[in-house]
Amino acid sequence: MDPVRSNNGPRYKHLADEAAAYDTITVDKLTPIIGGEIGGVDLSKPLGNRTLDEIHRALAENLVIFFRDQHLSEDQHLGFGRLFGDLHIHPAAPHAPGKPELMIIHADKDSPRANGEGWHSDVSCDQEPPMGSILYIRKCPPRGGDTLFASMYAAYEALSDRMKTYLEGLTAIHDGDHYRGQYANYGIADKPSYPRAEHPVVRTHPVTGKKALYVNKGFTRRILGISRDESEGILNYLYEHMANPLFQCRFRWQENSIAFWDNRCVQHHAMWDYWPHTRSGHRVTVKGDRPFYRA
Repeated sequence: MDPVRSNNGPRYKHLADEAAAYDTITVDKLTPIIGGEIGGVDLSKPLGNRTLDEIHRALAENLVIFFRDQHLSEDQHLGFGRLFGDLHIHPAAPHAPGKPELMIIHADKDSPRANGEGWHSDVSCDQEPPMGSILYIRKCPPRGGDTLFASMYAAYEALSDRMKTYLEGLTAIHDGDHYRGQYANYGIADKPSYPRAEHPVVRTHPVTGKKALYVNKGFTRRILGISRDESEGILNYLYEHMANPLFQCRFRWQENSIAFWDNRCVQHHAMWDYWPHTRSGHRVTVKGDRPFYRA
């Protein structure tokens, strides 16, 4: 995918898909830039090495992948996550009884808020933010409740060369203090403090080697080494830029669907447009590494 420019902003010429065919799964791309729906696999059953390798590959190539008609127990959901690494425990959110790695995702008519509103990368305030998130929705509203996903590769590639040069080497503070009070309706008391970390504004993906924007409205507080006014101006520009629909796909949930996204190069935004109906499930999150930038 190569960015090209027109008077109306960034556009893309999509290169012919020269990737080798998959042997054990099917991949139906949602857009040429991001998103692929996976078929031919039952995640409740043991996965062979070849199938697991192809799921890894599909995630790297599509950034977020989706599975329909899956029927997993809580332990099977956790087990699927562990195939990709150790599991992350959320610093604030509620979890299933006795299973701290299994985060509850639930909104109904009595909820003061819904998980995932606003563009963000999960828990980017951690020193080692999550690699990926695996959301399994069991109950859906009759309409609404879609999730938007945006490629931070595409957002970075569409920047001008001058802006890329400006951002190179900059770091920003990510702060989780906004978790304070968010989960009081679950009976969860606030902690004395929440994670806070400094990360590069542009990070290099440890697997693909591609560069991705790594600031988000949910957690990023300011860019270091420049004035606060300049930081606010640059961040606001980047937030507006990265929310361009050209970089996005949209997933319409059905019951027993799974979305698995790479937090290192994807931001997402859950739509809460289904009140007073219920949307409910669990999320398993895979630990990641400390973000880095390599020129």
